Amino acid sequence: MFIGRNRELTALEKLYASDKFEFAVIYGRRRVGKTALINQFIADKKTIYFMGVESNARQNLENFSKSIIEYSSGIGAETSFLSFQAALEYVFLLAEKERIILAIDEYPYVARSSKSLASTLQLFIDKYKDTSRLMLILCGSSMSYMEDHVLAYKAPLYGRRTAQMKLLPFDFDETCHYFKNLSDEDKALVYGIVGGTPQYLLQINDTWSVEDNIKNTFLNPISFLYEEPVNLMKQEVREPAIYTAIITAIAQGASRMSEISSKVGENTNVCSTYIKNLIDLGLVRKETPYGEKASRKTIYSIADNMFRFWHRFVLGNNSMIARGACDLVYKRIEPQLPDYMGKVFEDICSQYLWKQLLCGKCPVEFTSLGRWWGNDPIEKKQAEIDIMGEQDKNTALFAECKWTSEKTDLGVLETLIKRSRLFSYKKIHFYLFSKSGFTAGCRSEAEKLGNVTLVSYGDILS
Repeated sequence: MFIGRNRELTALEKLYASDKFEFAVIYGRRRVGKTALINQFIADKKTIYFMGVESNARQNLENFSKSIIEYSSGIGAETSFLSFQAALEYVFLLAEKERIILAIDEYPYVARSSKSLASTLQLFIDKYKDTSRLMLILCGSSMSYMEDHVLAYKAPLYGRRTAQMKLLPFDFDETCHYFKNLSDEDKALVYGIVGGTPQYLLQINDTWSVEDNIKNTFLNPISFLYEEPVNLMKQEVREPAIYTAIITAIAQGASRMSEISSKVGENTNVCSTYIKNLIDLGLVRKETPYGEKASRKTIYSIADNMFRFWHRFVLGNNSMIARGACDLVYKRIEPQLPDYMGKVFEDICSQYLWKQLLCGKCPVEFTSLGRWWGNDPIEKKQAEIDIMGEQDKNTALFAECKWTSEKTDLGVLETLIKRSRLFSYKKIHFYLFSKSGFTAGCRSEAEKLGNVTLVSYGDILS
């Protein structure tokens, strides 16, 4: 089942239609669907597809040679080119006669085993780019390698690419296409549990309840996701234990650097380096109050829902899960789900606002969105705003998001209006987002004010 990625497929088709040399770089986290995208694109096209393996140069050259010979003759053969240089030149020359795609998947494995590969590619691109009709695709899961050794200014291939795509997990709207049989509320819960990574979404059975899916995917020792975060860390980093400890500390509520380092038992300088790597991997998010560039108020949160859920609810219950006590563990998890979903719902609401902006339906043309927290000098206590976005120095929007079983009442709107007065914007629009709708008093006041938009969860899905 292939869902989504329409924008990426359209871009690749446009490159292919040029019928001249093209060089696309596709990269992103593991499990995000890079190989599936490539396979969907090349399905009806003449392609030499080669996936690198974590082995030596000889093994990769043999595999690459087999892919080329099988394309040329339609027969699998054991013969091999003498070098990557000979193999690549053969492909470039072959593409002078017809449109061919050369897709090298997991390129970092090949390039690490053959140090001269990037320079060899550079040589042939410069030599044949005006005569060859080759469409070259380099794909990799190691984002740091792709950014430093393929896309970076000092990399041999810099300036040769004609397109690059960083594949990200699906947003909430896209994940809903996977789950046609789930109720509206369960769609949000599943997104909060596994996020938007395609490989994780495929583990969910949309004919089951959320409870059964949690038990089967997270509380089952033989399931794919049971050890996925640990296995992924082992593939991505050298010291997975420290990274796991940091993610767990953040997932369990430690948000400031001092709190994280205290829980992990490492000094802040050490933790800072590890956290930067986790941010680069797309697993951790660094946040400052909206509008503040550098701040002592900086906090860290888990950017990936699956990692957030696993580190908060699974890791600490490992011993019980291993003994088959999944029912007991779920009873511990279930009461905490509404609180857990609060942050997830904020993300869903932010995505909704971006879509409203892009289709011209948002009254405030903001340039970014974020949370705000700080001191309220009037109330003399700390205050938070779930979402705010600025159009200019005079115009902004403020939003509050409520994932509760009760209807959102007038008090929530009044509190949001009070907090907006901590800022000096003259033109303000308010959004209230609610899982369960709004009370009559809240609706009446919103209509009277005229600068308030009330959005029920059902409106986000429609």
